[in-house]
Amino acid sequence: MNINEESKKEAPHFLSKLAAGLYLVRFVGVEKTWKKVKEACENQQGEFPEATSVSNTTATHPAAFLLVEIPGLEHLHSWISIPFCFAYTLALLGNCTLLFIIRSDAALHEHMYLFLAMLAAIDLVLSSTTLPKMLAIFWFRDRKINFYACLVQMFFLHSFSIMESAVLLAMAFDRYVAICKPLHYTTVLTRDLITRIGMVAVARAVTLMTPLPFLVKLFHYCRGPVIAHCYCEHMAVVRLACGDTRFNNTYGIAVAMFIVVLDLLFVILSYIFILRAVLQLASKEARNKVFGTCVSHIGAILSTYTPVVISSIMHRVARTVAPHVHILLAIFYLLFPPMVNPIIYGVKTKQIRDQLLGLFQRKDV
Repeated sequence: MNINEESKKEAPHFLSKLAAGLYLVRFVGVEKTWKKVKEACENQQGEFPEATSVSNTTATHPAAFLLVEIPGLEHLHSWISIPFCFAYTLALLGNCTLLFIIRSDAALHEHMYLFLAMLAAIDLVLSSTTLPKMLAIFWFRDRKINFYACLVQMFFLHSFSIMESAVLLAMAFDRYVAICKPLHYTTVLTRDLITRIGMVAVARAVTLMTPLPFLVKLFHYCRGPVIAHCYCEHMAVVRLACGDTRFNNTYGIAVAMFIVVLDLLFVILSYIFILRAVLQLASKEARNKVFGTCVSHIGAILSTYTPVVISSIMHRVARTVAPHVHILLAIFYLLFPPMVNPIIYGVKTKQIRDQLLGLFQRKDV
């Protein structure tokens, strides 16, 4: 019990640091990259003169932005695109297969698998929001992106990241009720409640992220059209704006603190109660079996938050790291969970594994 109490006391302090790290990775960290790539990008603005044109009367923003590739690794872009393309293909195949298996098998229309279907759908959108454009940059040097397309990409990128965090929290709640309140599982987690959880996850993300595109659109852009990133990350775009951007900085870190601290705190508390319930079981076999149902979810949490922690440490410790390292870590943060989550659940979840093997066996016949 002392360990549990200490964990509860330390959790908010740890989470506040992690949230600040997340903000550095997703919002503030781009400032260092911007300073290092600005000079390299200035001589490229002349390639697309229409991107720098601004209407005299109706608009204060460029017609289009230019996304950078990976500064310092231009000679390796063709090779770098190969693992990116492979990972994106794996994410598409894995998540689509998960959705197909869950939809086609009525036995998998249970609470845990419905949450898993939500996670797979979110991962599909997250990876498809950025990877196709990145591959176009690497393969065809298609670096131009329309201003409004950039805002749409920004909205989908950040809002679906928030939805993913909410679904991971809902899955932790599912495991808590299944293990700690097994007799009330079917009465607590009803289809109606699951639907409401999904609607709340979407509503929260949309509510928090809807202001961003409108705030970004209000700025006057006088620092060129070159975004110091290979996708439209919020603060990478704001860095191009003139005027006071402090509200955007404050809003970004407030959202990151709210999402990470709140969601991850409840996830940790859920697993503290789960661990306590598991340790109270009499036999070792029962403990292993019960806790084994949580392995996949723990793997999904680690695949989502581990890249954030690594990037946060890099921003805090390795201050002289080349800009391409930070960009690669940001891409890794977006691509790794959608690629790995289907593998984790396909390997560790017996029902999904059996259905997947059944698909291949039918094809062989």
